[in-house]
Amino acid sequence: MRIQDHFIFKLLVTIIGSFIIAISFNLFLLPHNVLSSGLSGVALLVHILTSLDTGLVNLLINLPLVILGFLKLPRQVMIQTILSVGFISFFLSIIPVTQISSEPLIDVIFGGMLCGLGVGVILKYSGTTGGMDIIAMIISQHSNISIGVVMTALNGIIVLCSGFFLGWSNALTTLLSIYITGKTVDTIFTSHIKLTINIVTTKGEAVRQALIASIRRGMTITDTYGGYTQKPAQMIMMVLTRYELQDAIRVAKEADPNCFINVYETTEVHGHFAKPGTRG
Repeated sequence: MRIQDHFIFKLLVTIIGSFIIAISFNLFLLPHNVLSSGLSGVALLVHILTSLDTGLVNLLINLPLVILGFLKLPRQVMIQTILSVGFISFFLSIIPVTQISSEPLIDVIFGGMLCGLGVGVILKYSGTTGGMDIIAMIISQHSNISIGVVMTALNGIIVLCSGFFLGWSNALTTLLSIYITGKTVDTIFTSHIKLTINIVTTKGEAVRQALIASIRRGMTITDTYGGYTQKPAQMIMMVLTRYELQDAIRVAKEADPNCFINVYETTEVHGHFAKPGTRG
């Protein structure tokens, strides 16, 4: 087993990433009334308007989505999500909101980068950070609706709420924070919503069944053989969203620990991208 696949490693990554996210909120963004992206931005807004504990608000907002995720998503993914939401909420509660710089622009830049760093490492090595990640994965499983459109719409609402309640200067800095966070996440994790994964394996049927049971996207399978070993094998090609990537790699490795996996960016997809049987 690779160290990245070990539960202890994923737990440490989740703790470190959650701590970095909480630092970015309480030391860089909140002191200047700047919001973040996704449901965390909603939690920050509620805290600013009501003075309620940010960690508690973040936990309560995510709770319905966690329950929904348990009904719709793989259990292992949701266990990692619960840990992530729990640790982020915990650190938000125990780290005091402290202004460490009198320059809002500098704090927004560093806060956005730190938030993106925390989210990026959790997505890359552990699972999800809750909130919009859960919504994104459910959407990716059941429709062709662009996840980017959903996220852009929610972030647009957050920016508008920031302008309405906190002033339009804060709305602009919130927009800058969201942009920097997104770019940092893309740099660490992956810059494309859709990816193509090629899996070369000598256990094609086992890997196929495992992927169908977990990911359930369409796939193309071709017979091939090793250029060096001359042994027959199969290559499985699938187009995925980035929210499904880690789960697909995990499932393939469980079915065939010796499989070879290649992942690359997909700029366009034509045809039906939704899973078989989900188009109604």
